[in-house]
Amino acid sequence: MKKIIPLLLFLILTFSTFAQRLTTVGIMPFETSGDGVDENDAEEVVKMIAEELGSWGVMTILTGEQARTAEYLVRGQVSRQDNQFVIEASVSDPRTGRILNTAHASASSPRAIHRESLCVQIAENIPYPNYLLGKWQSTINMIDGPVICILDFRSDRTVRVERFDTWEHNGANSLKYQAIGSGTYSYSGYLRRTVTIDRREIVTDATVGISLTLEDALPKYRTVSAGGLRVLFDEEKLNLELSYGGIPCGENHSGASVYPSRNVYYSKFTKIQ
Repeated sequence: MKKIIPLLLFLILTFSTFAQRLTTVGIMPFETSGDGVDENDAEEVVKMIAEELGSWGVMTILTGEQARTAEYLVRGQVSRQDNQFVIEASVSDPRTGRILNTAHASASSPRAIHRESLCVQIAENIPYPNYLLGKWQSTINMIDGPVICILDFRSDRTVRVERFDTWEHNGANSLKYQAIGSGTYSYSGYLRRTVTIDRREIVTDATVGISLTLEDALPKYRTVSAGGLRVLFDEEKLNLELSYGGIPCGENHSGASVYPSRNVYYSKFTKIQ
């Protein structure tokens, strides 16, 4: 019986991960405005957006005649201002006609547009699978006992902090405060990709930002904010590692015999619920 329960838990978590349906997004033909812009430029922009959003693997992209059947529509315009190509786009819900959000980008040519940045703006309010949902635990084993973090990521982009240990070691003295709290987070997910940050190639599945307010933490950690975190999931989406960045939780003033580095971060998590 004891062996059956963990197996059932694994199957439930795995099924819930992959059961998330992909939203359909239609990219409508972009309009052109002013001199120096033609239909080829607009078609190139539409192709770029469709390729970028499609590469994320978290939504189904439709173009051409099929685009109008999608759950969300992207419309836009390409113009030229002060020798810059300007792209303006909006995302709407065709069932209500409501505009969800807008996006803006400019560059010397359509190909020079920072496509990821533009598409992050476009996809800001489009629902797509969020593999961060649920309760995650990180444990760092120290010489004076484990330092533990338990975060519950919710669908409304809030975080419930069930436990957030903050830690400090200085000489013979060690402090550990077990905090609780709440916060918010941002999540932009996509198909696994390699990005270059600070001249390093980082493998990542998502970009995450997190902001927490803690009670009963060491003073330095009463507010914790970490942006631009790059998340790498395992195949089952039951473990994650921050391949770039970390969530700060402590300081080591006592050298490598206590902990390898001066600053301590939560960076590896396991899904527990």
